[in-house]
Amino acid sequence: MHAEETPSTPVAMDTIVALAKRRGFVFQGSEIYGGLANTWDYGPLGVELRRNIKNAWWHFFVQLRRDIVGLDGSILLHPRAWEASGHVDEFNDPLVDCRNCQTRYRADNLIEERLGRNVDGATIEEMTRVIKESNLACPVCGQRDWTEVRQFNLMFRTFLGPVEASGTQAFLRPETAQAIFLDYRNVLQSSRVKIPFGIAQIGKAFRNEITPGNFIFRLLEFEQMEIEYFIRPEGWEPVFEEWLDAMQAFFRFIGLGEARLRQREHGPDELSHYSKRTVDFEYEFPFGWKELCGLAYRTDFDLRRHQEYSGVDLTYFDQATGERFLPHVVEPTMGVERLMLALMVDAYHEEDAVDVAGKPYRRVVLRFHPRMAPYKAAVLPLMKKPELVAKANEVWDLLRPEFPTDYDETQSIGRRYRRQDEIGTPFCVTIDYDTLEDDSVTIRDRDSMEQVRVPIAELVPTLRERLER
Repeated sequence: MHAEETPSTPVAMDTIVALAKRRGFVFQGSEIYGGLANTWDYGPLGVELRRNIKNAWWHFFVQLRRDIVGLDGSILLHPRAWEASGHVDEFNDPLVDCRNCQTRYRADNLIEERLGRNVDGATIEEMTRVIKESNLACPVCGQRDWTEVRQFNLMFRTFLGPVEASGTQAFLRPETAQAIFLDYRNVLQSSRVKIPFGIAQIGKAFRNEITPGNFIFRLLEFEQMEIEYFIRPEGWEPVFEEWLDAMQAFFRFIGLGEARLRQREHGPDELSHYSKRTVDFEYEFPFGWKELCGLAYRTDFDLRRHQEYSGVDLTYFDQATGERFLPHVVEPTMGVERLMLALMVDAYHEEDAVDVAGKPYRRVVLRFHPRMAPYKAAVLPLMKKPELVAKANEVWDLLRPEFPTDYDETQSIGRRYRRQDEIGTPFCVTIDYDTLEDDSVTIRDRDSMEQVRVPIAELVPTLRERLER
């Protein structure tokens, strides 16, 4: 067998969505009830891919470093925390409604998508004027009757207590960072960390987006991987550049190609209320260049505000110099779902191939880096014969404790190879009649489609060595 990769345009979003459902990566939330818009469940392969992303992030940014410790903060924080952080007043998106069909839009996205104009940093009055002066039609009904653009707060509200009317209003966290700032003092007192150091957290966040969409790109419920890296007030610029390099190195670590990655500096009008500098890493998704993750210099905004609102001293005392100061913060942040989508788009390949019978076909393969592949290997008996199945199960039992492994005995061996290619399994281990004679198996490489014979006694170290290349 052989395969020849052919140049092609980027994969269509519909292709990724269809593959994700067909192969068990992502399902529509509440599908049996007709679905709940913009909610998604992660199937057997999606769970493994997400776990691999989080494990790789934690390994790269926490376990391999000496200056990062972990935290798992609460989703519900004291309501005053969100006042201090500025989210109650500042965490808004511009909302506009079509009066005819009542469809709601995020105004800046509507203007960018329909008029091709970037209005980042524009006021709501300026966006209202753009919509009216351009005589923009509603994409749903075609009418041109719009409300004024207004600010819409993205936080989900809830209540603490049994009765809403008498309960305390709270919010589902829109970011994981604030729990780190609230526990920063506890970490200092309970650990031996010294400036500079970071606190890392992986956890769920919730945003009541006006226009979520593009599959799992923009969600109401998502998972963030964030670090707050605490530094001295002076000399933040080289630290910022070091973190840009570290994030770029992480992309290489998980096998995300550089061809579809770029950096974009935020202009002065785009910066969040807490940020003095922000750089986005953008990825070329099927729907265009969009933010994948970002790095922000938050100054001492968060600690200063929480110190002010709580009355608790959050300064850091440097025993070596005798100085006391509020640390500044550099924040690298990534989203699990956007990385997952980027990895699937990046890994997707179609190529011309020839099967074992010499018949040409169009091969679909997800070329995940082995660290990211949901299954590292698949065990396949050549045919569904009792003696081959029994031996294949012995091999499967041997491999499962070592790394995630699939087993498949249905349909022809060629079809099973194609299934494993389509879910990104790096290696297939085939048990045939020679195995019963010499206790050896065939390892098939996903990318080259080459096959080598290996004794079962050497199978685990051989696969491990190939997975770590």
